[in-house]
Amino acid sequence: MPRNQKDFTYDAALLLKDAGAITADAAAQVAAVNKILDLGLARVDARVIIDVSAIDVASTDELYNLKFQLSNSSTFASGVIGQGTIALGAAAGLIGESAASVVGRYELGVCNEVNGTLYRYARMYTDVAGTTPSINYTGFLVQQPG
Repeated sequence: MPRNQKDFTYDAALLLKDAGAITADAAAQVAAVNKILDLGLARVDARVIIDVSAIDVASTDELYNLKFQLSNSSTFASGVIGQGTIALGAAAGLIGESAASVVGRYELGVCNEVNGTLYRYARMYTDVAGTTPSINYTGFLVQQPG
């Protein structure tokens, strides 16, 4: 039987967020600590693999922006930029979409070079909105094939 999902090599060192419900805006955590990856001093082309295990869309106004952010500050104290976002949630909150998001796997292509500037550090950030927002997901980085 044909499959539509790609296989990736999982590396625990590249885990961006472990399981746990998010109900307010927050930087992603692993073992209850904000997770920041040091990508080094070279360009990295990668994918963020996001596995959503629970998502609340019951009030029909929930919205979840799962953001891959970059910075040259190892603490993300300054110079934070978004490099890619996956918007999930209730259909009413998703512009141009007519179906609510569901549990499953999502992929986001990312790169740590933006407009000629190389960013060394990366993290995930979850921005939530709505009446009863709650999302549970894990996220990890994998090298882009090629």
